Amino acid sequence: MTPPGRDPGSPLPPNTANGDLLAAADRLRKRSRTVLRRSLHIRTVDTGSCGACESEIRLLSSPYYDVHRLGLFFTPSPRHADCLLVTGPGCRAMDHALLSAYEAMPAPKVVVAVGACPLGGVFGADRYTRGAITGLVPVDVVVPGCPPSPLALIHGLLLALGRIEERIGQPGGQQ
Repeated sequence: MTPPGRDPGSPLPPNTANGDLLAAADRLRKRSRTVLRRSLHIRTVDTGSCGACESEIRLLSSPYYDVHRLGLFFTPSPRHADCLLVTGPGCRAMDHALLSAYEAMPAPKVVVAVGACPLGGVFGADRYTRGAITGLVPVDVVVPGCPPSPLALIHGLLLALGRIEERIGQPGGQQ
């Protein structure tokens, strides 16, 4: 028997964790279409990470999580992005690339720091590493973990949509 609200062809087996995933996915789909009147486009920037966060982000596009069905798409161009996912400890060599991506994004825009590294993590500030990206770009949402799970990433994207919703509702926000 298929649980209510679940596609019978879905590869997810019915259990509590997947029920949470399906509920979060459904909320994300509805809010992205309500808030943006279209899909949410995400640009990722790796500022020198080990690759663990990126592998978890890649899982979002796998058949198991399939965020494309939710209206979430990864874009190579920051000019088409609503959300910037930042991973890594903020290597100073990536400062220009991160700032360029952020400045090229249209308003309203949100920045999501993924994992422990963008907030300082185990890497402190030195001449090669910024330590935390918060001094370079404004961070709206933090997804903790080393690396964070795909479900945590989906939850972080829900929070990012909430931040966009707040900005649209503010005077001078995009309509």
